[in-house]
Amino acid sequence: MTYYITKIVVTTALIVLISEIAKRSTLVGAVLASVPLVSVLAMIWLYTETRDAAQVAALARSVFWLVLPSLVLFVTLPLLLGRGVNFYVSLAAAVAATVAAYYVMIIVARQLGLRL
Repeated sequence: MTYYITKIVVTTALIVLISEIAKRSTLVGAVLASVPLVSVLAMIWLYTETRDAAQVAALARSVFWLVLPSLVLFVTLPLLLGRGVNFYVSLAAAVAATVAAYYVMIIVARQLGLRL
């Protein structure tokens, strides 16, 4: 139980830290947010729990392919905000577009025989 609490505290603390830093410097916040901290933490937790390097490699491979559709959020959101669309509407539209991009990527990956 202590291990799970530690995982939650460390992961949450990083997210809060990044958002606090972004208030002071969007550049530093963006650099920290763009580093795949969540992926790295997930790989560390997965390896710690399983000691299975092949499973970690499979996770890393899947994350690689799924980073591509996640970029849709970072293109759509600033475009909509730049056109004066309400923040929450822009965010909802960007998330919806990203979900659609994930769906398309999963279909394409299956067609290409990629294992996600």
